[in-house]
Amino acid sequence: MKRNPSLDRLFQTILNLESIDECYAYFEDLCTIKELSDMSQRLDAAVLLAQGMSYQKIMEQVNISTATIGRVSRCLNHGAGGYKSAINKLEEQSSC
Repeated sequence: MKRNPSLDRLFQTILNLESIDECYAYFEDLCTIKELSDMSQRLDAAVLLAQGMSYQKIMEQVNISTATIGRVSRCLNHGAGGYKSAINKLEEQSSC
């Protein structure tokens, strides 16, 4: 993805959020319910893939297609490292 001022501004506004409640309010205004659902399902799939769960079990548990799981898997294994970084930070927070 190519950086640009609009994306920088978007990401900066996300970084400026200070609570889950602020995130809910901001993302409710920014995204459709379907977009949020899709993003959360992709993250769920990434977490489960990182734990070694099979595509079939992820498909049943998260209710997404194998094509989407495959895309998430490619990003997890060959992408920019965003999923791995986010998952590592979630794991660090849950261990505290």
